[in-house]
Amino acid sequence: MEVGEGSGAKLSEEEIWAKLVPLDSRYSEVNIRADEILVCTEIRSSSADKQEWCKISRNSNLCSATMQNMSSHTILVNETVVHDEDTIVIKCGTEIIPGPDREGYLGYRFKLIPSLEICKKKLKISVDVEHAKCSICLNIWHDVVTVAPCLHNFCNGCFSEWLRRSQEKHSNVLCPQCRAVVQFVGRNHFLHNIAEDILETDSSLKRSDDEVALLDCYATIRSNLVIRSGKSLPRKRAHLLVDEESDDIDLPCPQCGTELEGFHCNQNTVHLQCQACGGMMPSRTDISVPQHCLGCDRAFCGAYWNAQRLTGSNFHPICSSETFKPISDCSISRIPEAAHEKNQHEQDITKRCIIRMGRTLQDVVSDWVAKFNNREIDRTRMPLNHAEMITAATYICNDCYDKLVSFLLYWFRISMPKDLLPPDASKREDCWYGYACRTQHHNEDHARKRNHVCRPTRGINM
Repeated sequence: MEVGEGSGAKLSEEEIWAKLVPLDSRYSEVNIRADEILVCTEIRSSSADKQEWCKISRNSNLCSATMQNMSSHTILVNETVVHDEDTIVIKCGTEIIPGPDREGYLGYRFKLIPSLEICKKKLKISVDVEHAKCSICLNIWHDVVTVAPCLHNFCNGCFSEWLRRSQEKHSNVLCPQCRAVVQFVGRNHFLHNIAEDILETDSSLKRSDDEVALLDCYATIRSNLVIRSGKSLPRKRAHLLVDEESDDIDLPCPQCGTELEGFHCNQNTVHLQCQACGGMMPSRTDISVPQHCLGCDRAFCGAYWNAQRLTGSNFHPICSSETFKPISDCSISRIPEAAHEKNQHEQDITKRCIIRMGRTLQDVVSDWVAKFNNREIDRTRMPLNHAEMITAATYICNDCYDKLVSFLLYWFRISMPKDLLPPDASKREDCWYGYACRTQHHNEDHARKRNHVCRPTRGINM
């Protein structure tokens, strides 16, 4: 049988990529060689019988796996209850109890074994732990943000609280570390990864769950913020309307120049920059109108200025409300380019399936948005942030809507019986690497001859 190439490192038949290490040393380790394996071990210390109780599948990022409960009772994964047939992502160090509680059940710890190829690709960087600490709380950064122009780094929650208090008491926001005037602050994803690696290396540096929850409660910085200087504006500007012409005007947003819907920016108002039009709007927590896309955490101004009943002007770019709206209000007329991992053959099959059903793409997407909203779909591979929080009423940007549609079309296809597919498509065999196949991107013949809208099954029945 012809097979594709996996998206990760190549495995030899004998290579062990993970283990289940028993917490009781009297029992043997479970070596995991196949990319997907049914685990059959003792689950009670009082019984010598082995039972199939879970399925472990290697994820394409090679740094985690997906575990599915195959038993008739619940399983504990890091104290999280996993019910029959449910799945959960596990990482190196995850503790698994193959039963509903710890009493009488064996315990295992999931351990990843980096392959030689992966190890060669890793670049080792030495970091002084003291340089990765927030100068406010003196702990390793949590959800790190960077301020400019001084480029010092802090926990999101710590600096958010500092920002709030500074705006209440002072005309300028000063850096807590060097006292420079802060003009800009944004999340630093690169340093966030470094902080995560440090905590994984030395667990003694981790905070308690209560401390992390408190920090997350304080955190308000979700995208790049522009912070205005406290310098007072010339008096003549205080009475200017937003559409008056003047070479002197330097107002970040329309509400800096005039009051709209009962709000007027002051000297300490923090501003967000829209990712679509580049315009500015005040960052506000006192309104229910969303200013950030929950799918990507970027700021968009369309919904906010629409709520303020304002349209664009020569001085201030403003997005149309069409750029940022609830999922249930979005519409689509063409299959997104990124659908089915950009495999145009699979996109064409999906298009023909919809036509054969006598429906439109929008009809199908609307049905699957309803299923998504009713939580009938596994969100594990959903390519959006805050996947568990998103509903049909959530505001998202156009890019994230395309990603959501691509995700839903995968489930539309994978749930479709073969006899409903076009004849030429129903006769194809599944590629062993499924959606993770790399060959489909550079080999037209393979992309056409094998079905790639399926889960990876490499290592099963080989």
